[in-house]
Amino acid sequence: MSLFDKIFGSKTDDNNTNKVEAKFYTLDSLNEFTVIDQVSQTKPVVLFKHSTRCSISRFALKRFDNDYNFTEDKMDWYLLDLLNYREISNEISKRYNVLHQSPQIIVIKEGKAVFSATHDAINVEDLKQFII
Repeated sequence: MSLFDKIFGSKTDDNNTNKVEAKFYTLDSLNEFTVIDQVSQTKPVVLFKHSTRCSISRFALKRFDNDYNFTEDKMDWYLLDLLNYREISNEISKRYNVLHQSPQIIVIKEGKAVFSATHDAINVEDLKQFII
């Protein structure tokens, strides 16, 4: 069940056993960067920057959530609400040396940004290259 199905309910049947439920963490504190950098030493961490007022961002997030199929032992992903936590987005730009955009995903490995995609270029398939 996707994030949106949890909120709005699903009209699809539950026979799709190949779908992994996307587990995300909410990025809402600057202190979480310590955890992100530590986790990224052993597995990739995806940061998804989302603007709740933008229809393009909403569409990209929904598509990402629907397609995301990595188990927690392979990859973690964090969701950032840009409107409420702009200072965290600024820290992402500074810490990982990436230009701010929205919507945007950034892959962190070994404490460094190794991939970034924005808007229509956000594609879950691109994340497979970072799985060990």
